[in-house]
This record gives sequence, structure tokens and C-alpha cells, in this order.
Amino acid sequence: MQSVLRRPSRGPVFLGLVVILAVSLGLGLASSFAASSTPSASPGKVVLRAGLLESPDNLNPFLGNFWSSYLVWTLNYDSLTNYDPKTLEPEPGLATSWSVSPDGKTWTFNIRHGVTWQDGQPLTARDIAFTFNYIVDNETSTPSVYTEGITHATAVNDYEVQIQTKKPKANMLQMGVSIVPEHIWSRVPGKAAVTTYVSRPPIVGSGPFQVVDFQPNKFVRFVANKNYWGGAPKIDEVVFQIYENPQNMVNDLRSGQIQLARDVPTAQFGALAEVAGIATNKGVSWTFNELGFNCYDSSDSLGNPVLRDPQFRRALQYAVDREAICKTAWQDYAAPGSTLIAPYSFYRWQPPAEETYSYDPEKASSLLNAAGYKMGSAGVRLDKLGKPIVLRLYVTSDWPQNQVAGRLVVDNLKRIGIKVKLSSMDSGALVGAMYNYKGDTYAPDWDMDIWYWGQDADPQFILGSFIPSQIENLNEYNWVDEEYARLNAEESATIDRTARRPIVQRMQEIVHESTPFIVLDYTYQLEAYDTAHWTGWVKTPDNVPGWSGAVWNSWTSATFVNVHPVVATAAEAEGVNTGVIVALVIAAVIVVAAVLWLFHKRRGRAVEEG
Repeated sequence: MQSVLRRPSRGPVFLGLVVILAVSLGLGLASSFAASSTPSASPGKVVLRAGLLESPDNLNPFLGNFWSSYLVWTLNYDSLTNYDPKTLEPEPGLATSWSVSPDGKTWTFNIRHGVTWQDGQPLTARDIAFTFNYIVDNETSTPSVYTEGITHATAVNDYEVQIQTKKPKANMLQMGVSIVPEHIWSRVPGKAAVTTYVSRPPIVGSGPFQVVDFQPNKFVRFVANKNYWGGAPKIDEVVFQIYENPQNMVNDLRSGQIQLARDVPTAQFGALAEVAGIATNKGVSWTFNELGFNCYDSSDSLGNPVLRDPQFRRALQYAVDREAICKTAWQDYAAPGSTLIAPYSFYRWQPPAEETYSYDPEKASSLLNAAGYKMGSAGVRLDKLGKPIVLRLYVTSDWPQNQVAGRLVVDNLKRIGIKVKLSSMDSGALVGAMYNYKGDTYAPDWDMDIWYWGQDADPQFILGSFIPSQIENLNEYNWVDEEYARLNAEESATIDRTARRPIVQRMQEIVHESTPFIVLDYTYQLEAYDTAHWTGWVKTPDNVPGWSGAVWNSWTSATFVNVHPVVATAAEAEGVNTGVIVALVIAAVIVVAAVLWLFHKRRGRAVEEG
């Protein structure tokens, strides 16, 4: 192309202009093809590639724990009810309507007609009853925090299911349980499903996309379910591209290798906002980062026993500088933390000023002294047996912000005489330490960690994660509080939101006082996405004053169902390309005419000169 553009200097100006016109139209054609094909990484397919920093730990919906696993399940499976993308209020999913008995213990759901599994088999109420009974009967790991209190589910017929509960169930319409096909999972022993079973693609669900390939720490690939009951997605495939290096993810977004990036590093977020065609969003994350403690009160624990003492843990609340963590680790893309329910939740409890933990190393030291943890001669605080306190702090290598926060915590605790050994590891290694076993005996082998928790719009998941029955499961801190457990049973049976609220608030207060973990900060979900070539991004929720919804979350599949290339259909692309081709034909005619005209002029001039 460039050699053609240099040719006019050798010939008449008019011919040069005509050739430039034709070449420009040719470049326009190439540009049009590039714009329409950029979103698609496979010939003939429209593929959305989304960057993620955490690999799913297990695609088995009864065993996986990582937030990235929930992101996968949201696309692959349906739930009984869905979240409204705008408000996060319950809306129909596989159930089109429902009712509850006067005593609140029997729920009846009417199931959508004509739904099929991704392998073509019909989905009926029997699959739904099977799913809930499978969870209850086998005490499965991940969804059990949602299904607490359910005793049995019965398929009345193909399109009606009844769910019985021990008592009224507050979160029945916001459980987020992935409904699985009976004809597949009935072949998986329940014991295996909750301990060792690994789901392998293709994974059959009824959601808008199906996982067809998964390579841990590399990618998850989905194909669109064109028979989806909610309407076929507007794209053909989705790839979750998994990155170990956040900078590589950002570079790939800039170059167009991916179109969406979640959890963009703070150091790159501001710069991405200046890139034409890329939108940045500080989305509602419903996530907090925490400094967690191994509170397991057992001789089998391999954690430091000082962390079993709530007085010791509470003193550390004053030792940690949350403001510095927000400023230095998160570059102010986070707010200092206080309690475990998100700031924009209806159920939020805000500690009064006199109960707020401010950064006060002197007060931390005073509390430790009063609790019997005296300072040793070497400047290292001693436990009650006179042994120097040395704590291990584990942070995950996939989050540079948490590594920075870890170094700040090391310095904070050093100021009050506590020595900390900081180790960075991948998330799998951290899970291995938290859920360590000696033979068949649970023996958690860690002291402190910095990680994160996500929560639902309904507080039941986050609250129910810290009860005694969740030890060796979601209660990774192995924390036990009798009042908290009793209140969890009470709030989970209180359907009325207004009556439920003070119970939930008291539970937050108990966690605040006992400190099984320190809420370090509430982070934004920093995400960036291509708006030059793609449209249809959906922010969820979009009704929270002062906050922006996130386009990629585990509550809804709205973005992935609706997003599509700017040139959305083959007909539109054909129309654009046809127009360019017509223009090229016209340009070619003009070129030919010009050549003939010049040839005629030259021939005429030759006759005259002769």
C-alpha cells in the first residue's frame, strides 16, 4: 500500500489524486473488515475474551469456593430465581412464580415450560427437586450455606416443585443455587461430589453459556446456548483468559487481545481511562479485604495459640493502619473497612464513633499489656508462657495490592512488638494451608492471611459462612460464638426485612467485638472494557446512589448475554462491506477513465507535435 501511495510523484497530479482516492477506499475496506472481525478471535465466530486474575478452583458447583468459580457457574447454570440486573431484587428464573404457606415452611414454585439442558434433555421440576435434595442429603460444601434449613424438595409434577423447610427461610428467593441435571449428577456419588469430584467439560447446565474447555490457570472457554430460554446470547463464545501477571492483562486489553478486564491493578487503572475506546468503571464490588486469624481452639491446630484469644485479636484492630493501606496499596481506590456488610446494604451496621477502631499503636500496646502479653527485652512481645510471639502472614501472589498491604501490616505489628514473617503464595497453596489435614484430622496450618470476601445482596451467605457448622468449609477462621450462631438461626428465619435488620446488625457488632478477622477495606471493582468495538455492557446494580454498578459480577449473566460487536449482525456487516466494495468499483472506473483520458491527451499531443 505504501509503495502505491508514493507513486503519484512520478505522474500527473490528477492521476495521483485518483489513485490516492482508490487506495484510501481500499484502506477503508481493510479498516471495516478489521473493525468487524476484531471482536472475533475465531474465523466465523464472535468471541468475547475477558481477563481474570484468579483461576477457578473447581467447576464442581458443590465443591468450588473461589469467586472465579461463581463467575463460571453464573453463565453455565440457572437458578430457581434470578437477580434483577438493575435492583438485585428477586425475579423469575427457572421458576416463573412462587408462593409460601402461612407458616412460612412450604414454598411452591411453578417451573418454566420448554427448558432444555445443554445436551438437549428436558429440564423439569424433578431436576430441581433432585438438586436441593442432593445438597441437603450429602451436606455439600459450597451451596449448603444457602440451603440451610431446607429439609426436602418434592416434584409435584414436571412443572411444580415444593420445598419444605424446618422454619421460615429468609433467603429462599436469593439463594443462588446452581440447578444441575439429575440424569448426570445422579451418577456421581454424593460423598465424591463434596470431597474429590472434579467437573470436566463439557459441563451440562441450562444457562446461557456452556463450559466446553478449561485449562486451570490458563482459560475457561464457553460456547453460547443458542436454545437458551431467556433468549440466545448475541455472541458465539466467551473466553475467561486467566493471568498471573496483571500487567499482561492490561497490555492485552490495550492491544485488543481481550475486551474486558476485571480487577484492573490500581497503578494502571487511571492510565486506561485515557485510552480511546476503553471505558473504565469503579463498580460496586460487594467485596472487602480482610486480615484473617486462625482461631481454631484445638490442640490439632498448627496456628499460633495467641490468635485464639479475642483480647489479643481486638488489640490488633488498633495496630493496623487502614487509611495507609487504602492510600498506599489501593491508591485510594478503596475505603477503610469496619464491618463485614457492605456500606450500601440495607442491613449495614455502622459502629458508633466510640466503638470505631482507629489507628492507635499506643492503645494496641496498652491492651496487649493488660491482656498479659508483655514486651520482652529484645523488643519482641511475649506470649503468656514467656515465648516471643512470631506470626506467619500469608498473602496471595495474584494480588499485588494485598502484598503491599501485607508489608504495611508487618510494619504496623512490628511497632507494637509483634514479629511477622510474610510469605506470598498462590491461592491454591493458601487454601492448602487453611484446610490442612494430618491424616483424617483437620489441622489448619496458618496464623494470619490477607484475602478477600465477596457477598450477596442478601446477607445470608456472608453471615452463614461463620457459624460452627461451616468449620472445615467456609468458616476458614474456625471461629465460634454462641450468640452469633443463635442469631444466625433467628435472622435466617425472619422473612420480614424490617424485623430482620436489627438481628443482622447485632451479628455484625459481635464480629466487630470478637475480631475473627479485621475488615481492612472496601474496594471498588476496577474494570475496563472495549467500547470502540463492543456495545451492550450492563451495569449491575444501577440504582445505588453514589455508586456505579459493575458490568462483570456473579449475580447475573446480563453483560455476557447482551454484549455484542458494534457491527452486530452479518447483515449489517454485509451492508457495510458491500458499500465499500461498490465504492471501490466506482473508484476503479474513475481510475480507468482517467488513464484513458490521459492516454488520449498524450496521443493527441503526439499528433499535433508531429
